[in-house]
Amino acid sequence: MSLLYAPAPADFNSPAVSCDCLAHVYGNAADHLDRVRWYPSDMTDAEWTSVRPLLPVPAWLQGRGGQPEGYCHRQMLDQCHEV
Repeated sequence: MSLLYAPAPADFNSPAVSCDCLAHVYGNAADHLDRVRWYPSDMTDAEWTSVRPLLPVPAWLQGRGGQPEGYCHRQMLDQCHEV
């Protein structure tokens, strides 16, 4: 690596909430910014803690094919609240 570049953690100005969903930890959602809470109806951390274990484990994590998700599971559930 060139001496002109130094790796450094990126800081974001948005009030990002870290997400521990499987899509962020193992899937393609890790390439995206963390979820930002926009609406009052979005899940709280306590709600997410109770819902997260109820979600099925994706087939690709169990070696049964498919591809990693590209979207945050928590964001998808937040959008269901909007409907």
